[in-house]
Amino acid sequence: MAVSFHSQPCTRPGPRDPTLTAPTCLKDLVYPSLRDKAPPTHHPARKARAAPVPAAFTWEVKANDWGYYKQFKQKSCLCWHRDKYKTNVIHTAKYNVFSFLPLNLYEQFRRVSNLYFLLIIVLQGIPEISTLPWFSLFAPLVCLLVIRASRDLMDDIGRHRSDKAINNRPCQILTGKRFSWRKWKDLCVGDVVCLSKDSIVPADLLLLASTEPSSLCYVETVDIDGETNLKFRQALPVTHNELTSTRKMAAFQGTVLCEEPNSRMHQFVGVLEWNGQRHPLDVGNLLLRGCRVRNTDTCYGLVIYAGFDTKIMKNCGKIHLKRTKLDLLMNRLVVLIFLSLVVVSVTLALGFSLKVRDFREKHYYLWAMHTRGLFLETFFNFWSFLILLSVMVPMAMFILAEFIYLGNSIFINWDMQMYHAPQDMPAKARSTSLNDQLGQVQYIFSDKTGTLTQNTMIFKKCCIAGRIYGPETKSGTSAQEKPHGWKYPFHNEELLGLVQEGRDPAVREFWRLLAICHTVMVHQKDNQLVYQAASPDEEALVHAARSFGFVFLSRTQDSVTLLELGEARVYQVLAMMDFNSVRKRMSVLVRNPEGSIRLYTKGADTVILERLHKRGDVEMATEEVLLTFAKETLRTLCLAYKEVGEEAYQKWQVQHQQACLLLENRAQALQDAYEQMEQKLELLGVTAIEDRLQDGVPDTIRCLRRGNIKIWVLTGDKQETAVNIGFACQLLSENMLILEEREINHVLETYWETNNNKQTNKGYLKFTSQVKLAMVINGDFLDKLLLSLRKEPRALVQNVVVDENSPESNQLRRDFLQARRMSLMRHSFGPSLVPAQSSTTKTQESPEVRRERAFVDLATRCQTVICCRVTPKQKALVVALVKKYHQVVTLAIGDGANDVNMIKTADIGVGLTGQEGMQAVQNSDYALAQFSFLQRLLLVHGRWSYMRVCKFLRYFFYKTVASMMVQIWFSFYNGFTAQPLYEGWFLALFNLLYTTMPVLYIGLFEQDVTAAESLLMPELYVAGQEDKLFNYWVFFQAVAHGTATSLVNFFVTLWVGHNSVGPSSFSDYQSFAVIVAVSSLLSITLEVILIIRYWTVLCLLTILLSLGSYVVMTHATQSLWLWKMAPKTFPFLFADRNVLAHPSNLLVILLNVSLNTLPVLAFRVIYKTLRKPCLKQEEEMPSEDVAVVEPVPYLRREPPTRRSSYAFSHREGYADLITQGTILRPSPRSNEEACESPAPSDDELSPSSKESRSHAWKVSVLKRSSHQHQGRASSEDTQHYTTGSSSCAVAGPGASGSDSRSTLTRKPRSPTSRPPGSTQESRSFPETPSQFFTAPLWPSDRTSESQSESLEGRPSWTPFRKSWPNAWQKEAHPAKEETAPLPSKTHASPAETLPPTVEESSLSEQPMEVEPWEVERQPSPMEWLPADAAEPPSPAPSGPFAAPQRPSS
Repeated sequence: MAVSFHSQPCTRPGPRDPTLTAPTCLKDLVYPSLRDKAPPTHHPARKARAAPVPAAFTWEVKANDWGYYKQFKQKSCLCWHRDKYKTNVIHTAKYNVFSFLPLNLYEQFRRVSNLYFLLIIVLQGIPEISTLPWFSLFAPLVCLLVIRASRDLMDDIGRHRSDKAINNRPCQILTGKRFSWRKWKDLCVGDVVCLSKDSIVPADLLLLASTEPSSLCYVETVDIDGETNLKFRQALPVTHNELTSTRKMAAFQGTVLCEEPNSRMHQFVGVLEWNGQRHPLDVGNLLLRGCRVRNTDTCYGLVIYAGFDTKIMKNCGKIHLKRTKLDLLMNRLVVLIFLSLVVVSVTLALGFSLKVRDFREKHYYLWAMHTRGLFLETFFNFWSFLILLSVMVPMAMFILAEFIYLGNSIFINWDMQMYHAPQDMPAKARSTSLNDQLGQVQYIFSDKTGTLTQNTMIFKKCCIAGRIYGPETKSGTSAQEKPHGWKYPFHNEELLGLVQEGRDPAVREFWRLLAICHTVMVHQKDNQLVYQAASPDEEALVHAARSFGFVFLSRTQDSVTLLELGEARVYQVLAMMDFNSVRKRMSVLVRNPEGSIRLYTKGADTVILERLHKRGDVEMATEEVLLTFAKETLRTLCLAYKEVGEEAYQKWQVQHQQACLLLENRAQALQDAYEQMEQKLELLGVTAIEDRLQDGVPDTIRCLRRGNIKIWVLTGDKQETAVNIGFACQLLSENMLILEEREINHVLETYWETNNNKQTNKGYLKFTSQVKLAMVINGDFLDKLLLSLRKEPRALVQNVVVDENSPESNQLRRDFLQARRMSLMRHSFGPSLVPAQSSTTKTQESPEVRRERAFVDLATRCQTVICCRVTPKQKALVVALVKKYHQVVTLAIGDGANDVNMIKTADIGVGLTGQEGMQAVQNSDYALAQFSFLQRLLLVHGRWSYMRVCKFLRYFFYKTVASMMVQIWFSFYNGFTAQPLYEGWFLALFNLLYTTMPVLYIGLFEQDVTAAESLLMPELYVAGQEDKLFNYWVFFQAVAHGTATSLVNFFVTLWVGHNSVGPSSFSDYQSFAVIVAVSSLLSITLEVILIIRYWTVLCLLTILLSLGSYVVMTHATQSLWLWKMAPKTFPFLFADRNVLAHPSNLLVILLNVSLNTLPVLAFRVIYKTLRKPCLKQEEEMPSEDVAVVEPVPYLRREPPTRRSSYAFSHREGYADLITQGTILRPSPRSNEEACESPAPSDDELSPSSKESRSHAWKVSVLKRSSHQHQGRASSEDTQHYTTGSSSCAVAGPGASGSDSRSTLTRKPRSPTSRPPGSTQESRSFPETPSQFFTAPLWPSDRTSESQSESLEGRPSWTPFRKSWPNAWQKEAHPAKEETAPLPSKTHASPAETLPPTVEESSLSEQPMEVEPWEVERQPSPMEWLPADAAEPPSPAPSGPFAAPQRPSS
């Protein structure tokens, strides 16, 4: 790939420099993330040279060219070609009208049992070998296929409904020169889409423009990565500046060249070609399908990927046919039984040939009737025996199993213990064929956000000056109404009194810090302040400060306005030091109204405590508090501040400005400057936020782990947050050794060195049982590991995350801790890390497979594994990895679209109905409302279902062998002629009626212990994990037991009746058959009585009905009138009545039943008696997973370290957006400015725009009336000052004086031009708190975080407590002329201007000279563009229509 290089270093064009559009070096094109991390720096405009497009950019998208894509085809199968560019229609269902029948039949006949029955039906259709009519087996098989097909059809109908609802969602698509409402399915690649607030993004879009400043767009990606904090996306400056109307968008002919569709959620590389220039694209310009637009009124995007090409659909995976372990075992058993029957039939056929040969020599005159030869007769006899013995695999067993699965699913739906009343949501078994597998789960893969947590942050406690303040539990104080008519759950009366009294300055500084040090935006809605935070943590902190009288009111580019105990105070922001994952802290340098400078810092305890000025008693007490909060699994932040002298600030400001101007190593230089300022801090206290878990999550996890179920957490969230939740859920504990990436690599490398690439018999790694292990890894590590399972190439470009390098001292400290952990691991594992060599390796595995196997073996030995920052596809790959190398039953549980692939891949998928939509439920096998219901689903319903099905199968095989094996014994006495022993109707009704109801009762209602006992003894669940209740050994036991029963029934009857004569003799064929049949039926019935443990009236009725049905049906089939009608069909005339009328025959039956029952009963009693001492010994030895193992002595060689409970879900970049003014909305301009612009005609304005004009006039009147009550100060007493708030601001000499409307030049702002102690900018507020929150705070209905008018007077605010916490009261005083002089016109932030054109946006109200590198915010031209407007409104004239307002959202 050839790229032109420039001598200048790579810089990213700022929002005000649209001319610099192409990358100036290879790094800008290939590593776009490098540009995002560096603060924007502006240089004189220079024409960019177009770089060649990489050859890997094979995906071409042309805007507004709908016919262009039809010409591209790609080969699908053989000669079949399909469109390369897919539509936006999605189909997640398995079947359609044409594919349902063949595909479902294919899936049905993948079961070996169905193939077996089909073969027997075909054989029964041949008259020469048929022993039973063909329809006797065909009808049950059709019934079985219909039942299963109906179940699959109902499941698929639900998927079709879900697909239809999604495909028919409305959206606005650009058609011609206007936006029209269409459906999602009508979207195509290249379409321009208009989205409004709270809309779901229908496809992967390139953001073109938005109504936010600088075309920012805020999105919530909770459905994609599980993160609840808002993320921002930004359009390219060129599209932001040019595409300002619908007409221009319709004429937009740009071309996007990018990578092919892939599943990498956080990576995107492309180029926009437009007007002969190329503009680099990255993931920051992309809106992904499934995101939800937040806090953005309108945005516009170009469809890049649609339908199944979108990244979220690439991560969704395919629907897999899920089959249980018992189902797979039954397949193998059917094959085994069939092969056994073939062997038995061949043996009997050979016996027939020998018998016939001897019989023909003795009775040659009878053989003349047979025209076929001996070989042919033997061949036919083989098939006859195979048909006769086919009942050894009973069709009724599979039919009854379907009803058992259905019944157990209904019981799950009916369980009121899993009904969630707040959501009116019962548990639902969406699949009816996986119930028994619920009792065999060994691994649970769980999402975090919305699954384990409630997705809400609560300010729980705080510590100020070493003292803990928690919420009061007294009635009437919790969640009381706070100042200004709103409620907050945290309330402490003592702390509130300290705030009001003001005796302890640290208390007020604590809350002041929380109200200032953040990146929260604020707007007014329904006369209330509404905070828009980038993370729920910051929102909780700002709300907590508000509840104690420190109300965050507004912000501008360089100021923050607070209402402190009723008094309005404006703080000048001198610098904002942003948060990132390496710094783990955020700082704000401000000048208060008194003129003093203070640094406010909040961050992780690990970075704050080491930067303190001193470590006294308060600091030591705070560390103990941190340990307490960590044990309570609260998320903590340390708060600190320091006074900064004017001289020290001036010196630091020079260093800071020099760092901002660097073109190379700017990030490191800024980091050094921040590090220098953030030293010698004074500790204020600690905040403790609770990431509230769902009800019962820790108890559920504890109970599941006692059942030997391992729980892995797979989340897209940050590592600190996931680890904190791990401790809160009790997945992690303090005595665990937590392995991270370095330790894992060290273990694997040590293994390869010592093992010489050879396997062991039982796995790759062995560890001592004294160490409890846990593992915490991230998605990047998994991406390097999951190589054999990946079905797509690696990333085209790896986005390099350029975080600021930490200081050398921190690096040395981490290296020391790392070496210490490695030493602990070596001592813990010791020689057991080396596996024993084995010669059993038969196949040579690739290095990737061996590494995967070793990693899985290590991970499965950990009690907990937490995977952070993983994509939906990586979640599925982790599940597939465990299934691949450890044949275990896996369960995945989640509540969002990012969990769908994991749910589909796992053996069992559970969807939660949460805040992230219903996508997980629609693709799940079971739907629950709470994670805690999983405990009852598995330990009660799952274990019961597994136990019932296993007992059902074992008993069914036993009764089948016990009754049908006599056919083989009878063959030895009938010349191997395949003659049935039993009456035909007995064979037909035996499995369908005579023994059906008791075995059905076992499958539906059997319980070994109650539900409460199942929850109290989770250890019972291990039997299902180890396949103890049904396996090959249990199957052979059932066969042996049935064989013994058949031998007793046949040969005891034969021997007793041998040579007997007289009326009571049963030596004839029919009488012998009746006695054997009755003996078999009673023996089987008595066996079911012995194995049933849950006796009810229903159980007794099933047994009585079964025996009664035999009496009734036998009386009917052996009646005289039926015999007269069809003597061949009903040959046993009065056979049962004749036999059972003699007491001697009843004694024979009693003897058979006694011999079958008493020995078995005695054996079971003796076995249980001998087994009890063994069980007691096992109970005395706790299992490794349950017992708390004390660490070995050498683990305590060094003093233990305190675990940090820091967790902060914040994203880097918001501070830069604020200091540059990019994130701030402009306020309407004054009427005087608006006079210079002509008014748009009425036909050019949409109705909403006309409404806004009317509203703007009303606001203007309010503004003029408010000015009449303001005092004035002489201009000669005022001084103009400006603020260098941006981290990259350039200082310069100050400018004072003239009216800002009369100049068109601007000079750089100076943070030092204001003398210390001068009065800060003030604002006008209503006289009472009620007026403050009932009158509009801003001069328009738009969201605005700053006030555009500077006020010359401020009323005196005197806080006092009247009826706290109902309201903060203040005494209003008239404005006095002798108040401190204020500036005649303080500088207006760029956020406060509202230019209608891009050219005017460069002008300001300040008399400053424009520098080429000045950092300015570029207002969005789209802010006044209605969604359906074809033209942008012209500038407004003077008068009441000065500033047409955007329609209110």
